[in-house]
Amino acid sequence: MNRFFILIGVALCSCSPAKVNKSQYVIPDGLVEGGAFIDRFMPVPTVGKLRNDVWGGDHVRPRDVDNGIEDEAWSYWGGNIVKGDDGKYHMFVCRWPENNVKGGGKKSGHHTWWSSVIVHAVSPQPLGPYHVVEEIGEGHNPEIYRRKDGSYIIGCVWKQAYKAPTLDGPWEKIPFSFQWLEKEGNETNRTYVPREDGSVLMINKQGFVFVSDQGDEQFRQVTAESFYPHIPGAHLEDPVVWKDEVQYHLVVNDCYGRVAFYFRSPDGVNWKWAPGHAYDNHVVVHEDGTREAWYKLERPKVLQDEFGRAAYMNFAAIDSKKDDDVANDNHSSKNVVVPLRVPRRLEILNREPITAETEKIRLLIKSEPGFRPLEDVDFESLRFGAPEAVNFGRGCNGIKSSAAGDGLIVTFEGRGHEITADNFTAKLIGRDTHGELLFGYARLP
Repeated sequence: MNRFFILIGVALCSCSPAKVNKSQYVIPDGLVEGGAFIDRFMPVPTVGKLRNDVWGGDHVRPRDVDNGIEDEAWSYWGGNIVKGDDGKYHMFVCRWPENNVKGGGKKSGHHTWWSSVIVHAVSPQPLGPYHVVEEIGEGHNPEIYRRKDGSYIIGCVWKQAYKAPTLDGPWEKIPFSFQWLEKEGNETNRTYVPREDGSVLMINKQGFVFVSDQGDEQFRQVTAESFYPHIPGAHLEDPVVWKDEVQYHLVVNDCYGRVAFYFRSPDGVNWKWAPGHAYDNHVVVHEDGTREAWYKLERPKVLQDEFGRAAYMNFAAIDSKKDDDVANDNHSSKNVVVPLRVPRRLEILNREPITAETEKIRLLIKSEPGFRPLEDVDFESLRFGAPEAVNFGRGCNGIKSSAAGDGLIVTFEGRGHEITADNFTAKLIGRDTHGELLFGYARLP
C-alpha cells in the first residue's frame, strides 16, 4: 500500500474553499450493495418535525432541528455520543457563539472556532434532541472514552484533556503528552479505543497509531508511518476508530473531496483499506425522502451498541463553505445523527483453517432482538467468503440451511471463497426476506 505523511504545518481547519475539489479516487467497477460502508446508512426518523423557519440554505431546509443539537445562538462542531449508566445518551461537543467576532474584527463566524468550549448535552434517545447541561471548559474537537476503572476522559486539541469519575463530572484538566518515535507530528483530532487490558489505542489526525498503557492521555507512538493511502487530490483527517466483537474499524474524512474512506484491522495497528466511500455529504435522508444536503459533513463519530457495532454515526454539519459562514448571517453548523444498519453476528463453525482445499464452510447466523434468522434470512441471496470477493458479488453459494436454536446454520460450498492468509475475517452479503441488505463479518478459525 502507498503511504504518505500529512505535513505538520497544516492548520487544524485547513480545508479552505479555494482548495476544495473532488477526490480523484474512483470506485472500482462491480462493487455490489453492501460492499461499501456508505451502504449502511439508513433513512433518518424524524424526531420533531421538518421545518423551514430555521437558519441555512434551501438545500438544508426543511430539516428536523430536533435531530442532534443545534440552535440559532451557537455554532456546534465535533462531538461524540456515549450511552450512560442512566440509560440516557450523552453528547460531548464543542461550540462557539454564532455572532463571534475575534482578532480585532478580522475573524468572525466559523473562523472563530479556536475560541470554542466543550459542553455536555443529554438526550433520552440517540437521535436527540440534545440539551446542554454543563460547560466543561475550553477545547475543540472533543472525543470521550471510558477507562477500565469506570472514569471518563475527554481528549481535544491544543494538548488538552479532561477527566471525571462519571459523565456528570466533576471535570478536571489532566496532563497530556506524546512520546514520538522520531520527529514530532500532529497531536490533534485524536480518536480512541479502550482495550481489555486497560490500555487505550489512539490514532491521530495523520494516521499514526499510539498506545496509552494506563489509558490516561500519556501516549507513545507505535507505528512510524501513516496507514492512510495516497489519494491524489485528497486531504485525509478526522479519523474515528472503534472495535466490535470481530475487528477494529476506522472511517477517515477527506475534507477536500467531501467524502470519506473505510478501513478494517485485526489489531488496530495493521489496516486494510476497503473499497468505495464510507459516506458523502448526501447521507442525511429522512424516511419520507426529504434530504438535508449539507455542504460538508466532518468529524464523524459512532455510537456503539452492546456488541460494539456502530449503530449510529454523527457529524459536524455545515450548510456553506467555511469562509462564507460569518457572524450574524444565515449560515451555521450543528451536529446531526444518522442511524446505521448493523452487521449481523456470525460465527464460522469450522475448526480448521479455511484453505483452497476446504470443501464446506458452516456459518452460524445468530439471532438477536429484532432479527430472527430462521424467518428473516433470504437463503438464496447469500454470498460468503473473503471480503475482497464478496464485495464484488463473488464468494461461495449456500448449499443448505438448518436451525440451531433461534439461529440459522448455513452450509456453503468451499469453492470460490477466495480466502487467503492475508484475510483475518470473512464476509457475508445477502438480503432479508423484505429485500433489505443483510451483511456481517466473521473471524476466521
